[in-house]
Amino acid sequence: MQLIDTHSHIYYDKYKDDLSEVINRATANNICNIICVGVDIDSSKKSIKISEEYAMIYSTVGYHPHESKDAEKMYLDQLQDLLAHPKVVALGEIGLDYYYNHSDHKTQIRVFREQLELAKTLDIPVIIHNREADNDLYENLKDSGISKGVIHCYSSDIKYAQKIFDLGLIISFTGIITFSDQLQKVVKEIPIENMMLETDSPYLTPIPHRGKRNEPYMVNFIAEKIADIKQMSIDEVASITTKTAKQFFGI
Repeated sequence: MQLIDTHSHIYYDKYKDDLSEVINRATANNICNIICVGVDIDSSKKSIKISEEYAMIYSTVGYHPHESKDAEKMYLDQLQDLLAHPKVVALGEIGLDYYYNHSDHKTQIRVFREQLELAKTLDIPVIIHNREADNDLYENLKDSGISKGVIHCYSSDIKYAQKIFDLGLIISFTGIITFSDQLQKVVKEIPIENMMLETDSPYLTPIPHRGKRNEPYMVNFIAEKIADIKQMSIDEVASITTKTAKQFFGI
């Protein structure tokens, strides 16, 4: 059995003292690849550095909506340079966040649209953040013509998921599904071929380790929960979601 953690932030200081142990735990627990996701220029560079040091890790680069207010005039050129690195497999984490509003809505939308245009030009997948911005996110995705993307940490309903699928995009689930009845209903209803698995480490730790630091090996608990909800074997869940992730990222 092989699993892929399709979204992590293991460059954070929470891992500075034991990163190699975290990665060893992952490989010892069926994790064949980890996608390390940038949220601005600095973290994107850190993500690339980790991917250079560990063969099983790949990186992504982009401006998160929280950081969009800090995107400098030449940020798209910087991102394009980073996207040329052989271990970079997607543009992201990009999107809209109307819950925290660390950046104003107008700026978030502008930076989101600019990055979608860059991804379309370069024909590279996008990793999309969405929090309480369903309508604006959908309209901007639809307008962009992007057809290869994932809504990470999916938290909306079944109806919205179908709208996302109709655009040709997919969704991914975190440890939230181990304790959210609402999301368990979504998991039950949607095709497993349309989903990937992620930890969003160090956040959103699944049961039975909720409250502790999350890390990539814990994607196993997400796979187990999906297997339980969909009445499948964990081997089937791993096989299908790993195939989807490999195809999505081209790894």
